[in-house]
Amino acid sequence: MCRVLLAFLRGSQKVASKKTRRLLDKSKTFHVTCGVTICVFSVLHVAAHLVNALNFSENFNEDFLALNAANYRGEDPRNLLFATVPGLTGVIMVLVLFLMCTASTYAIRVSNYDIFWYTHNLFFVFYMLLMLHVSGGVLKYQTNLEEHPPGCFNPNKTLRENMTVPKAFEETFPDYTTEPFPEDLSVPEPFVQNNFMRICSEEPKFQSHFPETWFWISGPLCLYCVERLYRYIRSNKPVTITSVISHPSNVLEVRMVKDDFKARPGQYVILHCPRVSALESHPFTLTMCPTDTKATFGVHLKVVGDWTERFRDVLLLHSNQDTEILPIFQQRRYPKLYVDGPFGSPFEESLNYEISLCVAGGIGVTPFASILNTLLDGWKCYKLRRLYFIWVCRDIESFRWFADLLCMLHNKLWQENRPDYVNIQLYLSQTDGVQKIIGEKYQALNSRLLIGRPPWKLLFDEIAKCNRRKTIGVFCCGPNKISKILHKLSNSSNPYGTRFEYNKESFS
Repeated sequence: MCRVLLAFLRGSQKVASKKTRRLLDKSKTFHVTCGVTICVFSVLHVAAHLVNALNFSENFNEDFLALNAANYRGEDPRNLLFATVPGLTGVIMVLVLFLMCTASTYAIRVSNYDIFWYTHNLFFVFYMLLMLHVSGGVLKYQTNLEEHPPGCFNPNKTLRENMTVPKAFEETFPDYTTEPFPEDLSVPEPFVQNNFMRICSEEPKFQSHFPETWFWISGPLCLYCVERLYRYIRSNKPVTITSVISHPSNVLEVRMVKDDFKARPGQYVILHCPRVSALESHPFTLTMCPTDTKATFGVHLKVVGDWTERFRDVLLLHSNQDTEILPIFQQRRYPKLYVDGPFGSPFEESLNYEISLCVAGGIGVTPFASILNTLLDGWKCYKLRRLYFIWVCRDIESFRWFADLLCMLHNKLWQENRPDYVNIQLYLSQTDGVQKIIGEKYQALNSRLLIGRPPWKLLFDEIAKCNRRKTIGVFCCGPNKISKILHKLSNSSNPYGTRFEYNKESFS
C-alpha cells in the first residue's frame, strides 16, 4: 500500500504500457488477497501448533532433551501456549489478526470507519510480535552431522543400554560385544562392509535456528516506513482554505491553496483535520487541479458519515454563509487542514485514450470533474479526441454540483466549432415531477437530461458502431451494480471490432 510509489510508477515513463499501468490499479485487490491468504494459513498454523503442544507434552523424549519444547513429560500444554515467548506472542498475534480481519469487513467500514482505521494500524504491532515470535528457539538443527550422521551406529550407547549386536560386529567391536547375537537371524552383507557402516564418534548436538523472519519483512516494512516519513514531511504544512461552498444534497466543496502543489487530472488526496480526528484521515478525488495560471485546487465531499459531518460543522461558520464564498478576512477562522498527496488513480488514463467513456453515479462524478476542468483550460496537449460523459443521479438537484462547469465546457466547444468533442448525457433515475434543472443558463443541459436508467447495452452498441476498430477506455466511478454491468459489457464482443478497456475507481 505504498501510494507514493504507485503514483510515481504511474506517472513516470518507466511504465509506458497501458496494460502494465492498469495492473497498478489492482494494488488494493492484491492487498486484500494477501490479507485473506494470511488469515487462511494462520488458521492452519494455529491448529497445527495446538496439536504440537499436546504432542510435546505427551511424547517427551529423554534421549534428546534439547529437542523437547516441554520441560517434562505430562506438562500442561497451556504452559507452552501462555508461558513461553513463541506461545504468548502467537496468542497475541491471533487476537490482533482477528481484530484487523473483522474490522475490515464492509459492514463495519460503512457503519463505523473509525474502528476499521484504528484496528488496521495494528499491523505494526503484528509485525513486531512476528519478529519476537521466532526468538524462542523451538526450531533446532543438528550441529555435528559429521561426528554423528543420521542412522549411524553408536557402540557406547549400545553398551550403556545393554543391547545385543550382530555377530558380524564382534570382530570390529570386540570390546562392546556383551552377548551373542541370535544365529538364526541373518545380517545383510552390505551392512557390515566398512563403506556402508557409519560410526558415531559423539552424541548429537542441537542448536536453535537463527531467526530469519526479519530478513523477509524488514525490506517491505522499511519501504513503507520511509514512505510514511516522506508523506509526513510533505504534508506537515497546513493548506490555506480559500472558500467553502455548500451544495445541494449534502455536498460540500472545499477550495484550497498550497505551495508547490502539483497534481494531474483524476488523482486524489487524503485530508486530515486534527480538530475532527487526531489520527483519522480520508481520501477525496480532486475536482479542480492547479494549473500554470491558478494555484487553487479543490474537492467535493458528500456528508454521509460521522467524520464528514464533523468536518462540515467545523468548516461552516454560520448557517447563512453556507452557500457563499467567504471573504478573505474570515479565512483565519478555518481549522487547520493537512493535505497528503496527490496519489494516482485509473482516471489519469482517460486523457491518454483517443476515445473515452466516463460513467459517474451520484457523487462519483468527482474524478471526472477535474478532467472536465482540464479540458476547459486546454485540450491540445492530450491524446483525447472524443469523450462520452454519462452521469446518473437520483435527484435533479445533484446535477447542480457541476452544472456551471458542464455549461461552460459546452459553450466553449460550440464556440470552437467542436460540439462533438464531448458527448454529455444526464440520466435522472428517480423523479418527483421536476424534470429539468432550474435556471435559464442550464438550457443546454436540460436538452441532454433523460428520465430513467441508461440503456447500457444500446449505448455500448452505438458507441462501438461510431468508433469501429478502435480502442475505447471505459471509466466508472459509482455503485457496484453499475460497475459490474459496465465491466461485463466491456468484456463482451461486438461485430464492429471495437475494443473496450474497463477501468474502475478504487481508493488504495
